[in-house]
Amino acid sequence: MLVLVIIIFILHRPDGYYAYFFRGTYLIIPGLSAHSEGNFMTDKKFIDFGLIKPINRALSEMDYSEPTPIQLQAIPPLLEGRDLIGCAQTGTGKTAAFSLPIIHHLAKNQRKRERGVVRSLIVTPTRELAAQIYQNLRMYSKHLDMNSVVIYGGVGQSPQVKNMNRGVEILVATPGRLLDLINQGHVDLKKVEILVLDEADRMLDMGFIHDIRRILEHIPDERQTMFFSATMPPKIVQLSKKMVHNPVRVDVTPDKPVIEIIDQRLMMAEVSQKTTVLMNVLKEEEVHKALVFTRTKHGANKLVKLLGRAGINAEGIHGNKSQTARQNALADFKSGKVTVLVATDIAARGIDVEGITHVINHDIPDVAETYVHRIGRTARAGSSGISVSLCSKEEQRSIRDIERLIKQSIPVIDVKPYLSNVKLMPEVKRPQPKPKVQKQHGRRPYNKQGGRSGGQGGKPGNRQGSKPGGYQSNKPSGNQGNKPGGNQGNKPGGNQGGKPEGQQGGSGGGSGSGGRKPNPHRESRRQQKKQPKKGNKNRGNQGNNMMTR
Repeated sequence: MLVLVIIIFILHRPDGYYAYFFRGTYLIIPGLSAHSEGNFMTDKKFIDFGLIKPINRALSEMDYSEPTPIQLQAIPPLLEGRDLIGCAQTGTGKTAAFSLPIIHHLAKNQRKRERGVVRSLIVTPTRELAAQIYQNLRMYSKHLDMNSVVIYGGVGQSPQVKNMNRGVEILVATPGRLLDLINQGHVDLKKVEILVLDEADRMLDMGFIHDIRRILEHIPDERQTMFFSATMPPKIVQLSKKMVHNPVRVDVTPDKPVIEIIDQRLMMAEVSQKTTVLMNVLKEEEVHKALVFTRTKHGANKLVKLLGRAGINAEGIHGNKSQTARQNALADFKSGKVTVLVATDIAARGIDVEGITHVINHDIPDVAETYVHRIGRTARAGSSGISVSLCSKEEQRSIRDIERLIKQSIPVIDVKPYLSNVKLMPEVKRPQPKPKVQKQHGRRPYNKQGGRSGGQGGKPGNRQGSKPGGYQSNKPSGNQGNKPGGNQGNKPGGNQGGKPEGQQGGSGGGSGSGGRKPNPHRESRRQQKKQPKKGNKNRGNQGNNMMTR
């Protein structure tokens, strides 16, 4: 007979929680207090956590009274200094769950600031999420003398370096810019006490794992580490456990999963039909704010242009856009100036916008968990919403993976009513800039036939012109005169044979009527090339040999 022995230590906590220690994992869940008579601790308030007064004052001014489930379960063990792996839906208050314990710890253990030295580091995958966390930290610590700094790419680093030089309690950063400033010597992580990886699944699963490992090389091993994310697949959990010590695992499951709250719809359409279907959906449905997901950055830009031509006000947000453009697009979307925001998955992390009524998957994601994260943007804090997925034949396998994950089939909607053509406005072509004319200094420009303009005489600049003004006019002039003169004289002697001391033998001016005076030496060389070679006698000033020397 096989005997299985399972030992579970149940430790009662005075704050109404029970702690279960099982297989090296310390799991905190709300328990039954002595006075609750079987009810969960739903009446617990922020003031009961024992946070310092400046934090409670800031929370009171922000109308924060009752903590969310993730805050209720994560804040107590974090205040004790435990490592934590937290998983909860987007919009449930993960930022406050790790920010409040960090501010509390740093305020109670103050140290002298040093140039570039960081005490707490929060790493996020996107600029938008970093900016959002930074704003929340500023609000939570506004009654404390605490320097919080945010650094990310897409903007100049000079202001960020200036802020780092004053010493930093809390640094919020994206991996790329953080590594750049570390290599330049502007950031020192040797004294980091707390490390937070927000959106840990995306950080570790979408190519940031190598950057995270390089960052960990600069951080001491003795630290408090926190992982927070909306999704936490088993592979990510196994990888994250290598970076934490005896972690507390907190999983918050809502009363109704986000899948059950959202009205999911599936439309089968060819790739060439997707944009038309999308336009009709946006025009027929009562869309107040719609978030459209594409697979690529180029696809997002192209879709924004097509929606604009259909009269739909849309903006795009992705990694190739500058930080200013991304912030402006997000601000317009939040204010309602723009009703449609087209985004890629990596840029969508950190989009915290209330009132999103529709999430539309123009391209089906390859990872099933990404689908859950996408449509969760429209069901913030228990609200309802609509998700529409446009699926081609090539993407049907991804849909099956998604349905297997969510354990339900997505209702298929007839796509025929949405295939009517949409009138597009003509594309406005931007005026092409005029080519810049390069100024030529010292010489007059050649015309199309290759000659220079001939001053004021006759027609300008034609070397073969029959009228005066060119170098080779038919009328005798200068070195081309009928009478011997210049270097073509028959008699040996000076450079200007024929008429002595005369550079313009024969009759007529060198440039014709009002033309530019030609260079006799240059014309002599051209004539010598045309003339047959002469003997070697009288080399002094005659023939081609003289000129070549």
